[in-house]
Amino acid sequence: MANQNYRTLDSVTVADVEALGIPTELAEKLHEELTRIVRNYGSVTPQTWHHISKELLTPNLPFSFHQMMYYGCYKDFGSDPPAWLPDPKTARLTNIGQLLERRGMEFLGSKYDDPISSFSDFQRFSVSDQEVFWKTILEEMNISFSVPPECILRESPSHPGGQWLPGSRANPAKNCLSLRKRTLSDVAIIWRSEGNDEAPVEKMTCQELRESVWEVAYALESLGLEKGSAIAIDMPMDVNSVVIYLAIVLAGYVVVSIADSFAPSEISTRLILSKAKAIFTQDFIPRGEKKIPLYSRVVEAHSPMAIVIPNRVSSLSIELRDGDISWPDFLDRVKDSKGLEFVAVEQPIDAFTNILFSSGTTGDPKAIPWTLLTPFKAAADGWCHMDIKNGDVVAWPTNLGWMMGPWLVYAALLNGASIALYNGSPLGSGFAKFVQDAKVTMLGVIPSIVRTWKAKNSPDGYDWSTIRCFGSTGEASSVDEYLWLMGRAEYKPIMEYCGGTEIGGSFVSGSMLQPQSLAAFSTAVMGCSLHILGDDGFPIPSDVPGIGELALGPLMFGASSTLLNADHNEIYFKGMPVLNGKVLRRHGDVFERTSKGYYHAHGRADDTMNLGGIKVSSLEIERICNVVDENILETAAVGVPPAAGGPEKLVIAVVFKDSDNLEQKLVNLLISFNTALQRKLNPLFKVSSIVPLPSLPRTATNKVMRRVLRQQFSQADQGSRL
Repeated sequence: MANQNYRTLDSVTVADVEALGIPTELAEKLHEELTRIVRNYGSVTPQTWHHISKELLTPNLPFSFHQMMYYGCYKDFGSDPPAWLPDPKTARLTNIGQLLERRGMEFLGSKYDDPISSFSDFQRFSVSDQEVFWKTILEEMNISFSVPPECILRESPSHPGGQWLPGSRANPAKNCLSLRKRTLSDVAIIWRSEGNDEAPVEKMTCQELRESVWEVAYALESLGLEKGSAIAIDMPMDVNSVVIYLAIVLAGYVVVSIADSFAPSEISTRLILSKAKAIFTQDFIPRGEKKIPLYSRVVEAHSPMAIVIPNRVSSLSIELRDGDISWPDFLDRVKDSKGLEFVAVEQPIDAFTNILFSSGTTGDPKAIPWTLLTPFKAAADGWCHMDIKNGDVVAWPTNLGWMMGPWLVYAALLNGASIALYNGSPLGSGFAKFVQDAKVTMLGVIPSIVRTWKAKNSPDGYDWSTIRCFGSTGEASSVDEYLWLMGRAEYKPIMEYCGGTEIGGSFVSGSMLQPQSLAAFSTAVMGCSLHILGDDGFPIPSDVPGIGELALGPLMFGASSTLLNADHNEIYFKGMPVLNGKVLRRHGDVFERTSKGYYHAHGRADDTMNLGGIKVSSLEIERICNVVDENILETAAVGVPPAAGGPEKLVIAVVFKDSDNLEQKLVNLLISFNTALQRKLNPLFKVSSIVPLPSLPRTATNKVMRRVLRQQFSQADQGSRL
């Protein structure tokens, strides 16, 4: 939504406020308060917006009023207006703020001033002195090793990513169950099942979690599998699957992460790639009144031995294959061990703990092993950037088949926080009520979920004031949708979070110690360096704005060093430029660094299209198209090469909220799209056609599969559709 559509705050009248459907008496009060704020702070300053968001706006006011205030305040501000400003007092109470108050002078010398103004210097320090930084963070998180590392980082020409914590032995699950940051009575997991929305939330204490994990670990050992064997989980993310995940790791086996949405062929591919020796699954997945089969898909995938858990609305009534085990029978094997502590299997730090998979939009997915180091990277990101600590309640609708599932386990439990799980769809008011009732303090989202919440107004009437911050990942976000999201929680900040499965977390994010701009990243992640490659293929200076393919500094704590089914060096390092004697690591995203130091994601390098000789990313086009009409839920832009050759044609796939009277809508929308793109992006751009779809094709990790659309539309170009 363009700022030009709004008036500056000093020209807003009571009548303007009333026109939004706000009663006269309230409109007068709001205008009086607005006038006071503008008089004190001006009409176009971040401080003005800060006071408006904290003192004037509430979730029950129409969102159109929030928009009037935000876009009016920043009408003439330029790019990257801050939607949230850190408070100096609160900043000192954050994890990094407390660390810098104690040791800032030690780390930064005379350059240290305070946590907010010195944050960027500390981020640079985290890259230039990784030995001190990571030793400090591991100590802050109370990570324990049965054998301590010889050093933090050992650089070697044969290991472009370095060797981290060499010689050490550890067990991440043991650290998750540790009492170093919590007591036995502290709550470890909070959950509720869809349909039970009026019931109190259910809770599992740390003691109950420990004993449940120990029990499953003993039962796993009774299967007689060799230590280091791969054991798959193909289940929804609930209390059982979290317990199973931790037990596999505690007992020295390797988790194979498989999303519960996969078809049998995709399950089979992952079982074969990982050489899994067993699989945990569920009979059915309840979705409202429906029961979606899961065990039958696992059987069709010709899985190894399956341990089958009954879903929450049934006792196991299906017939199992020979050799498969029901959950009650599995636990009954070790009934005499109930309550006995299981001695964790401590392994070398480079041992595998989890095998995850890339999206696999073309060909087999990359099989990416996490080592014992990677969970500590996930937890460090949570500690540094989402400020997760003891007493927090962390919710992020996800699945163990996507990296954010294991990330949630480690980022919460290793930092002494509680995990909040909702067994059901996160799209409706039931989830919104769960966020309220569980008193969630850090809520993770993906933009498509927020889009649906906004369209349905799902959080309406629920109190999200306990949220301290949001996290967002998975795809590019929208300014307007995220302004709406912030407004549901009294304008708490959104930490954008972009990384990858092979990184175990993020390389660029936000910080509670920096101003946050909507749909933007404010900093490289702690311990990471970012480099934008220019047209010559080499990094542009770090303080110069620009756009290009992103490369990463190779020395990244927790990042992958091998792949099970591909050449790691060829995919991530071959052909990359050398900087300061070190070859940079390929990532494949296109990023922009702005004049104000923020970063914007522009999608994958291979999602860039060439329209009449002009390169443009799909995301740039989609950001404009998504807000052209209120009936648009989402769009996907693809360049389609004509069958007869010539320049790519721009085709927009559109998902409508209301698909009635489509024929006339498409005619009008084509005109609106072209007008908006030519005015805001490039006067030469022209949408060739619009294709309405019920939904966009997505990977299991929720990324839009534009390649699939491009292929479909290219085939359709042979006919009349395009």
